[in-house]
Amino acid sequence: MTDALDGTGDDAPRLPPAAGDGEIAERMRARRGGQLSTLDLLLLHSPPVAEGWNSLLGALRSSTLSGDLRELVVLRVAVLNDAAFEWAAHEPIGRRAGLSDAQLELLRRPDATGDLWSPVQSAVLAFTDASTRAVAVPEAVFAAVREHLDDRQVVELTATVAGYAMVSRFLVALEIPPPAGEVAG
Repeated sequence: MTDALDGTGDDAPRLPPAAGDGEIAERMRARRGGQLSTLDLLLLHSPPVAEGWNSLLGALRSSTLSGDLRELVVLRVAVLNDAAFEWAAHEPIGRRAGLSDAQLELLRRPDATGDLWSPVQSAVLAFTDASTRAVAVPEAVFAAVREHLDDRQVVELTATVAGYAMVSRFLVALEIPPPAGEVAG
């Protein structure tokens, strides 16, 4: 486990927060249940980017993937990209979606394979690792996902991996610390 994933880095992001006002900020608040995160306040420096981000992440959160699969992807991407904010924000969501303490611990390891995963979780995890680490997904890994997911779910899985890779890269590049109680994405 790295310092970044442990959240032991600096306490302030590389940029100051933008003002949290305007129509786009209100839409972001609505998606978040009323509160803007540090991530949101940095995105609001570019209203078009913030608006697109809000729409994309809202769509990913309402996909047909089950909650455990979605959070498995998000948390694994957080580990692979050392995104402490992403992990801190999504670990409680993952627990609520049914991921166990043992599964969460296993996700933090370089090789997260083991007998704790259902067949579909194992396939999704292999897909997430391949897509995040090498971008190209080997045919055998793709075929394993296809055994469990329909066309729409494969598209949503791929977009979720890519979307949360985007989130993690933004969080890490701007050194956004993982404050308690915030939700990434």
